[in-house]
Amino acid sequence: MKKYQGVFPALYACYDENGEVSSERVKAFTQYLIDKGVNGLYVGGSSGECIYQSVADRKKTLEACMEVAKGKIVIIAHVACNNTKDSQELAAHAESLGVDAIASIPPIYFRLPEHAIAKYWNDISDAAPNTDFIIYNIPQLAGVSLTINLLREMKKNPRVIGVKNSSMPVQDIQMFKDEDVIVFNGPDEQFISGLAMGACGGIGGTYAAMPELFIKMRELFLEGKMEEARVIQNDVCRIIYKMCSTKGNMYAVIKEIIRIQGGPDIGSVRAPLAELVEADYAICKEAADMIATAITKYC
Repeated sequence: MKKYQGVFPALYACYDENGEVSSERVKAFTQYLIDKGVNGLYVGGSSGECIYQSVADRKKTLEACMEVAKGKIVIIAHVACNNTKDSQELAAHAESLGVDAIASIPPIYFRLPEHAIAKYWNDISDAAPNTDFIIYNIPQLAGVSLTINLLREMKKNPRVIGVKNSSMPVQDIQMFKDEDVIVFNGPDEQFISGLAMGACGGIGGTYAAMPELFIKMRELFLEGKMEEARVIQNDVCRIIYKMCSTKGNMYAVIKEIIRIQGGPDIGSVRAPLAELVEADYAICKEAADMIATAITKYC
């Protein structure tokens, strides 16, 4: 499981001027992140605006990403849709492209019993029988929390190797680790706390705006320099608070920050996510400046 260690930015949705998925922009953004030194990418998750995209959109994104990334970094493809059939189609497609793992949130909206959630996940996994499977635990959005009993049931499936844990309590990481699975830290604001509780690395929605800082934090953590890592973490948290202070959606903010940084233009966000308003652009510039200052100071 060594390949799953490290910093895994969540890949943002990449749109053209008409708001359609752009393969060329996906390729450019993928290469941009590879050049930053990340260990892998998480494709098609929350940051990829998956619930607002069609099956065809999501296939197009993963195909473009894999064209650039295959064999260079680890790719985890989030394949969940709000029905089993579409999820299985995405899972089989992901396996055909040679991804390292697939991942899935639980079904949302209807509150299903745990045996139904387990069947949903196992049915998805069965559609990609040669690919590792990662459970995505994000109760604040999915409305369902991964329990130890459900995790134990899922562990009967030999393809289930771990959890992307985006619940806020770091205690959850320790509990899941006790079940002998790998765990990725989800909340970016507690990256080093997650590592301290045993996370193998992190998958995060803000990493792509400042991968250097997350890579440096992990490096310091592995060297036992916790105080130095904590100082960077605190600055990262302040940057995230700034990002969240706009009227526009945070992913629209981050995409603008990447443009300010000289990175690729990957468009805006898809409705109903809120686009930036005029007053947001100054905040984006402030956040970009904070990131630049931190990188200069720590990296």
